[in-house]
Amino acid sequence: MIPKELIKKIKQIQIYTSRAVNASFAGQYESVFKGRGMQFDEVREYTPGDDVRSIDWNVTARTGRPYIKRFVEEREMTVLFAVDLSASGDFGTVNKAKNELAAEFCAVLSFAAAKNNDKVGLLIFTDEIELYIPPKKGSGHVLRLIRELLYFKMTPAKTNIAQALEYITGVTRKKATVFLVSDFIETDFKKPLSLLNKRHDVIAVSVRDRAEVALPGAGLIEFADAETGEIILVDTSSRKFRNQYAHSSRARFDELKDMLRSINVDCISISTDKPYIQDLVAFFRMRHRRY
Repeated sequence: MIPKELIKKIKQIQIYTSRAVNASFAGQYESVFKGRGMQFDEVREYTPGDDVRSIDWNVTARTGRPYIKRFVEEREMTVLFAVDLSASGDFGTVNKAKNELAAEFCAVLSFAAAKNNDKVGLLIFTDEIELYIPPKKGSGHVLRLIRELLYFKMTPAKTNIAQALEYITGVTRKKATVFLVSDFIETDFKKPLSLLNKRHDVIAVSVRDRAEVALPGAGLIEFADAETGEIILVDTSSRKFRNQYAHSSRARFDELKDMLRSINVDCISISTDKPYIQDLVAFFRMRHRRY
């Protein structure tokens, strides 16, 4: 039985995504994430005006008449969401936790992919591979992915991004677009990410909360590390401490972006306190201009 609260969340996401994934958004998605290459369709007899470079010389030699190979664009593509649902994602100071935002983001793109008749798959990971659902088509399949994302029972687990990337390499043979969704607290995964990006189109999605970027001046606050359980007491009324915290946060994010840029992996940044649809559309347009 699916809990009523979960059904309510799924319906809310469905309503949100149906508004977000309008004709304009779906068009932007299609223009960026096109099929990978061309596939053979048929051999037919040459007619004046055909490109002579398409002549199939083997068939031409056998029949004594010129024939050409006809190709069509391989429109269908595969999208895989690799989502980090380690304990650090169960945090949010606005209206949703980072993990909920990650699920919503994946839902929006999954429904766009379904409208485009693309296959969608899901990998949930922490410091272990928690769940893998192979790519399939259809809105019913997309709803299953959303349910799994929302229903996942988090444990006090750490993150192992490198292991997840190596797993994707092993199970994904056909070229795919891979959205790697994480708060990227762990940073030691450059080599496996670079190798995966050579075979697939990998896009990093950084999920953050505003309190991870800049602390409010709220006096003494206990901070608990969700992945280790360590608790420290911090005086957030100290401007010096808040400035150091903000500087350290910016430096970590800049380091992540520099690493991703060095291996040609694009990055989208989303936050629990901001709408992201327009940023996503802007990202689509940037990719469209580039390709």
